[in-house]
Amino acid sequence: MLYYALVFLIVALIAGVLGFGGVAAVSTDIAQILFIIFLIGFVVTLVVGALRRR
Repeated sequence: MLYYALVFLIVALIAGVLGFGGVAAVSTDIAQILFIIFLIGFVVTLVVGALRRR
């Protein structure tokens, strides 16, 4: 998941440099959404792992 967020971020940076504003905006939005989903999954995994150790 984090891999795809980084890929979309790189696509957004390249599109922004080349002047494709619409593609850059959409790629940035997708990268942000994927990163938030990754963070939520990471926190859930940490909590579940901590509860199972007890």
